[in-house]
Amino acid sequence: MTIANFEEKLQKYAELIVKVGVNVQPGQEVVLYINVDQQHLAHLIVKEAYQAGAGKVMIKWNDTFAQREFLEHASDEFLENVPEFAKEEAQYIAEHRCCRISVMSEDPGAFGGIDQKRVAAYQSANGKALMPVRQATQNNDLSWTVVAAASPAWAERVFPDLKGEAAVDRLWEEIFKTTRIDREDPIQAWKDHDAKLHEKEDWLNKEQFSALHYISPRTDLTIGLPENHVWEGGGSKNAAGIEFMANMPTEECFTAPDNRRINGYVTSTKPLSYAGNILENMKFTFKEGKVVEATAEKGQAVLDHLLETDEGVRSLGEVSLVPDPSPISQSGITFFNTLFDENASDHLALGAAYPFNVQGGTKMSENQLKAKGINFSQAHVDFMVGSADMNIDGIKKDGTIVPVFRNGDWA
Repeated sequence: MTIANFEEKLQKYAELIVKVGVNVQPGQEVVLYINVDQQHLAHLIVKEAYQAGAGKVMIKWNDTFAQREFLEHASDEFLENVPEFAKEEAQYIAEHRCCRISVMSEDPGAFGGIDQKRVAAYQSANGKALMPVRQATQNNDLSWTVVAAASPAWAERVFPDLKGEAAVDRLWEEIFKTTRIDREDPIQAWKDHDAKLHEKEDWLNKEQFSALHYISPRTDLTIGLPENHVWEGGGSKNAAGIEFMANMPTEECFTAPDNRRINGYVTSTKPLSYAGNILENMKFTFKEGKVVEATAEKGQAVLDHLLETDEGVRSLGEVSLVPDPSPISQSGITFFNTLFDENASDHLALGAAYPFNVQGGTKMSENQLKAKGINFSQAHVDFMVGSADMNIDGIKKDGTIVPVFRNGDWA
């Protein structure tokens, strides 16, 4: 890709993030979370946001090096306590319903080798302190999107046969391809894709299955679904009725499970990048909605600490359907990044559910949601379980079986 061609695509990408990702409206405040090595993309996004009428754009810079140093050397006092100004900022973002743009580019193994007790303590403290903005995001009170940018460390992890600029260029090509930047009109391409996902979403909502049964040579899991659950696919709407696209790329339809009715076992089919570590070949056994056994061939200590986050993390907060013939899956690439890998595979999520996945959920109290089987947790960690040999059945209240997936694709 020539420099001129790359700049043209990057410009289109920034425009897509602003106009389709969060759909910035005149006068809105925008918060951009991005790594310090992505300054050029950050500037393009800022410019596009102001051109779309943003009232103010705030950049929250991430620095992986500084973060690792902090996790390794900070005293317990600082590790386990979040400053008041950070809590106030989270409250401000939630109350003002700022648009949130998160750009992921970090090395998937950036925090490998760090004492997982320290990482868990830090994440737990932040999870509690920043709950207002997390809840506003999970409720779709505000517009939010998660996108990606290529960095050398991540690119070399994905393409180990390439180094430096060659690896970065290759990863950018895949990012542009999966976000439809290589189409003549990326924004229209996203509208067309959104419409197709909504067709599947509408069918699933009409069926109102009581449960889903996932079965493959490595999985046999039945997941109950709440009454009046709501499937979402493609774009969402915030509290003001403004459309936005929470993930780009996205190929999934998802809803919340009933966290009391999950039984059987499930095995991950792709590596998971979590807390700067790689976990592989995880297997979970569920009984009456709770994880009773969890193993990983790689990353067992990380998994153990994750499952100690709180009570809710031992159940599921999301169940999704992603066809194996999706473009990301067919690329054959493991991205070591959940944003991409979850859109190559059916996936589940340990931890928090989204209240909007049950009718009227965003207006319900926590106790009302819990009564419907909606899961609560500080964490929400997706892991991939789909494959070309995965079959999924929908089970109706009367016991009728309806094929949903056969051999990894819509039946």
